[in-house]
Amino acid sequence: MSSLQKQTERAFVRRRRKNRHNLWFERIIAILALLNLLLVLFDVSYIPLRDFWLHRKVQVFSFKIGPLEYEGFPLSFAWLIPDITELYDPFKGIVEYRDTKQYLEKVDKLENELNDPDVRSQEIEIILADLRRRSIEMIDTNPFQVANKTGTLEKIKNEMLDHLPNPDDSSKQAFDNFWTQENIINQSQELDFFNKEIRPLIETNYFRPIGENGKFVDLFGLIDFPFFVVISLEFLARTWWISKRRTGVSWLDAMLWRWYDIFFLIPIWRWLRIIPVTIRLEQARLIDLSRVAKQIRQGFVAEIAEDMTEVVVIQVINEAQRSIREGDITKLILQQEERPYIDLNDTDEVAELTTIMLQMVVHRILPKIRPDLEALLQHNLNKLLNQSPVYQGLSQVPGMGELQNQLSTKFVKDFTQVVSDSLESLIEEDPVGEQLLRNLIEHLTQVAGSEIQAEKRLQEIQYLLTALLEEVKVNYVEHLSEEDLEEILDQTRAIRQISQK
Repeated sequence: MSSLQKQTERAFVRRRRKNRHNLWFERIIAILALLNLLLVLFDVSYIPLRDFWLHRKVQVFSFKIGPLEYEGFPLSFAWLIPDITELYDPFKGIVEYRDTKQYLEKVDKLENELNDPDVRSQEIEIILADLRRRSIEMIDTNPFQVANKTGTLEKIKNEMLDHLPNPDDSSKQAFDNFWTQENIINQSQELDFFNKEIRPLIETNYFRPIGENGKFVDLFGLIDFPFFVVISLEFLARTWWISKRRTGVSWLDAMLWRWYDIFFLIPIWRWLRIIPVTIRLEQARLIDLSRVAKQIRQGFVAEIAEDMTEVVVIQVINEAQRSIREGDITKLILQQEERPYIDLNDTDEVAELTTIMLQMVVHRILPKIRPDLEALLQHNLNKLLNQSPVYQGLSQVPGMGELQNQLSTKFVKDFTQVVSDSLESLIEEDPVGEQLLRNLIEHLTQVAGSEIQAEKRLQEIQYLLTALLEEVKVNYVEHLSEEDLEEILDQTRAIRQISQK
């Protein structure tokens, strides 16, 4: 193996290792960004889903449609999900609401007193009276409003009314009837009802203080800050490196190049980080978005193709109509433009193209079709002779038929030879002939233009052309816009599949 081959192989190995290291770095940063996005989504959804995180259960198949109501059944995840409210509530500034907390503490105290055999009924009555007072106060003051849980209070009232209905249909009266010695002591299952149906609802209430900025206290920034620092430093380093490697790209241009990473640098609308995270995961080859991107592009094309087709075609037709009305086509035919014609390469392209076409006809096409051409000409000549009365009379003379065939064959061959020789003479270098050909074309153009003007046909031609283009817009552009774009896309995909095989 030569030294050059060894150097090339070593360079290839170094490049492959470098690409592998870069890919691993991309994956680490992408996973870090994904973890940050998951924390953001958890934070955004924590308040709406706090009841679930608190009790770790959901009510399955519960619904209420008019008079139809079905409670469903609870599905608990307490065995799978730990209680994270004690850990995360401080980051959202959440603390227990004092009044509802004291209310539940009173219920716990009542349970303890009922389990004590030495307790006196007077002590129990004091606790029950306090609970009746707190129940009315809870209904009047609505301590659930701060947590935006007024609906929970309404549910508590409805549960108590359904449990202890009264003629006044009053939730306050229902609570008064519930917290009595006759109801609590004589019916031991009443506290079970409270602990199963009412307590979980009251436990969901909380207090969230408002900070000096006029918004609820939120310390998620403490969790987000380390991610912000790492990704910001990586963004600055990456864009600086891009600006150094790319010619003519400034640091700001490189930042705009990585515009999607800017969503990591703004402290609001953190959910928009799903855009850079998705892009980074695809760049790190952790996910494949090629099929999704393809469908998005096709959907985009299907949405705008109709409008684009109609606009572009109408614009082209309008431009053609404008050119006809302003006489641009007439000026082109009559060569009456004020500015001189600009020749970019000192070549008469029309003459050159004519020469090329004549050479192809004389040397390539005519020799191959000459037998067929001669046969056709001889057939037509014989047909004309057979229709002549003079020839019909001479054909009766012996030997004249054979002579006619020989003469017609020779005539056809001589005629095609003359045509071929004439065409060959045209493609030979002949300055005089070329000049005569130019004079002929120029004279033909001038005569045609003057005849058009002499016959006063110009305005009529312009009117007919513009009317024809207007009819094209009405009759065909609408048909283009109504074309089945999905069918066109299917045809496009089929063509691509065939070309890839």
